[in-house]
Amino acid sequence: MKRVAISASFDDLRSPQVRFLEEAAKLGDVSVLLWSDDAVRAVTGKAPKFPQAERLYLLEAIRYVRDVRIVNGALNPDTLPLLVQSSAFGTAPHPGPLPANAGRGRDSALEDRANRLVRTNATAASFPLPPLARGEGQGEGSRPDELRIDIWAVDEPHDTPAKRAFCEAHHLTYHVISSKSFAGFPKADLAIAPPTPGRKKVVVTGCYDWFHSGHVRFFEEVSEHGDLYVIAGNDANVEHLKGAGHPLFREDERRYLCASIRYVHQALITTGWGWLDAEPEMRRIKPDIYAVNEDGDKPEKREFCEKNGIQYLVLKRVPKEGLTRRTSTNLRGF
Repeated sequence: MKRVAISASFDDLRSPQVRFLEEAAKLGDVSVLLWSDDAVRAVTGKAPKFPQAERLYLLEAIRYVRDVRIVNGALNPDTLPLLVQSSAFGTAPHPGPLPANAGRGRDSALEDRANRLVRTNATAASFPLPPLARGEGQGEGSRPDELRIDIWAVDEPHDTPAKRAFCEAHHLTYHVISSKSFAGFPKADLAIAPPTPGRKKVVVTGCYDWFHSGHVRFFEEVSEHGDLYVIAGNDANVEHLKGAGHPLFREDERRYLCASIRYVHQALITTGWGWLDAEPEMRRIKPDIYAVNEDGDKPEKREFCEKNGIQYLVLKRVPKEGLTRRTSTNLRGF
């Protein structure tokens, strides 16, 4: 499999960037060279909106990304940086969720790991790295101790002659992914995906407007209980429940972002109405568990679960260790 490098800040991660990563993954295994906070300041002249520990956490959760490495210093955006750090998460991209125990043991020292850097004197095409810590994302599919780069992928707005010259000098394939190729979102499969044998089926519902690290942490936590089916609220019902101006992002975009997270088995859009707008989908899925956070705990949901023999699981809204608590309302501004 070819190895694809992408070098960027990925600050304020939105759907076009995820679609770009998806298209890049079609070229090979994607390694993101993530700019540290200091590197973002050096390149842009200002601090990133989101700290590198949070940006790292989000990128590691994207199913199209094989691994993430932090780069630091006054880097040149027209070259591949030579200051890298391996992510502790090294599984290959895959179409379904991780096994139930995947990624565990990574909760502590998130900030420390995001700040540990390794200086190398290698050429841009080969990055010698220390081995991954035992028990942190290793096993089948973990990458070797050297990052081999075959392709540097960029989007059209960031295509420059200098990047092309750099790749030519270092014998790398330079691939520009057109903006047209990742416009819009792949059509959702409406058929219910069968669960993994031996795993329970867990449903979560919500708006998931202005997707953020708190959503990812919720998905990660819930997926430990079984295969996770995310059912995002349809546009009309979200406006009905939350008022004019909601949702900020359309249902197909919100569903897509949910589906891009590796902890999610399948993401769908509701077809019902009210607080139980996901009832038609739940009757098709026949879940074992309906999980909500404290904000989403409603009497209607409890009653539905009691009548249908579904376990009702209420989780506390706690951010990933070391990260700031996020809400869509605060990020949206209304």
